[in-house]
Amino acid sequence: MHNYCTLFNSNYLTRGLAMYESLKTHSGSFHLFIFAFDDRSFNLLNKLQLDFVTVISLQEFEDNQLLAVKDSRSAGEYCWTCTPSIIKYSIEHYTLDSCTYLDADLYFFGDPAILLNEIGDKSILITEHRYTPKYDQSSTSGIYCVQFMTFKNTKQGIEALTWWRNACLDWCYSRVEDGKFGDQKYLDDWTTRFEGVHVLQHLGGGVAPWNIQQYDLEKKEFQIIFYHFQNFRFLDNNQLELSIYPLKKNVLRSIYKPYLLHLERLKQTLLQYDSYDYHGTAKLPTDWKNFFRNIKRILQNRYNIYTKTYIEEL
Repeated sequence: MHNYCTLFNSNYLTRGLAMYESLKTHSGSFHLFIFAFDDRSFNLLNKLQLDFVTVISLQEFEDNQLLAVKDSRSAGEYCWTCTPSIIKYSIEHYTLDSCTYLDADLYFFGDPAILLNEIGDKSILITEHRYTPKYDQSSTSGIYCVQFMTFKNTKQGIEALTWWRNACLDWCYSRVEDGKFGDQKYLDDWTTRFEGVHVLQHLGGGVAPWNIQQYDLEKKEFQIIFYHFQNFRFLDNNQLELSIYPLKKNVLRSIYKPYLLHLERLKQTLLQYDSYDYHGTAKLPTDWKNFFRNIKRILQNRYNIYTKTYIEEL
């Protein structure tokens, strides 16, 4: 059985549930530990009684070291700070042989076992961004992406995980500073810093807006195992922002449309419990800086704001 962990709050709940349901559809035996980052999500997740899931509240999980830095981090930065801690908590508290961290905005189109089997006798699995060269941000955002990472409960695995947790407690912010960025740039030298590190080779793991331009979705031999819906946002006036990278129409149709339809089905299901906006809908900025930023993105073919109806009818 494969063990996974993830974290999200109420504003990300439909995405977290879509990730879970896609995992359930494509995976064999598994268990998912969901760290609910607010009381509303914790209470609702418990009401849903999801199969193969353990829901953990902040009150259960947070320790004195995390609480000591919490007020100095934004909500997003605190989630990054907590990432290694939720993996470590899952392994230690539930005596797991291994645990794989999943970003809540992943979506599975295939069985992740094919990725996990790559690890072999190694103790740590990490995934590259594999940026399309034109959009390479490795120097600022990191070579590797904190999206799908496995740690075994071995000396090598726990050593790296503990080092990473301590580094994130010390510094984890949404800015580039002294070669650091969030929780992610810390991974850049792991293949030489730690023993037992395997870098994922399967090209279907870690497909994302920043690298989808490299792939031909029509090739039968190419299989997406999971897609990372980074920067996917619900906006007011029935609009969506899909990405800040160029996306072809066939990508919108074959990847984004199924995801949106799934999220909308989940929204309707959750309305049976209450009327809260579990999509986390944001207002589209209207200031002049954003206006000129959008003009630039349009000229670069990187403007991906559409109505829900447009995507649904593709």
